[in-house]
Amino acid sequence: MHKAPTAAMPITTEERDFFIALGERIEQFRKTRGITQAQLAETLGLTQQTFQSYESGRRRIPVSAMPAVARALSVSLEELFGEQDSSARKRGPAPKWQKQIEAIAQLPKAKQQFVAQVIDSVLAQAQR
Repeated sequence: MHKAPTAAMPITTEERDFFIALGERIEQFRKTRGITQAQLAETLGLTQQTFQSYESGRRRIPVSAMPAVARALSVSLEELFGEQDSSARKRGPAPKWQKQIEAIAQLPKAKQQFVAQVIDSVLAQAQR
C-alpha cells in the first residue's frame, strides 16, 4: 500500500503570533549586531529569501535550526524566544571580550571589517 501524503498541519493564531514575534526579535538582534540578512542566511546555509520569510514570520523556522540561529546572533535560546536569560543574570558582569564584541557591533561597517582583519591576523599567528 502507498502512504497518502501527509497534509500540513494548520497553524494556530497563537503559533503564527509566536513566529512573527520570533522573526522580529531575530531582525532586532541581527540589526543590532550589524549583520545583513544575506550574511546571516549564508552563515546558516540558507538563501536570503528563505531567511527573509523566517524573519517576517511568513514561514516557520525549523526547531532544529534554532540553536544555530542563536549561536550566529550570539544570544541564548531563551533570549531568542523572548524569555529572560536567568543564567546570564546570575553570572555577574559580562566578560570583557563580550563587552568588546558588543562595542564593535556598534561601529561603522568599515571599522568592523578592520577589527575583524586584525583579529584574523592575530588568530592566524597564534595557530603557527
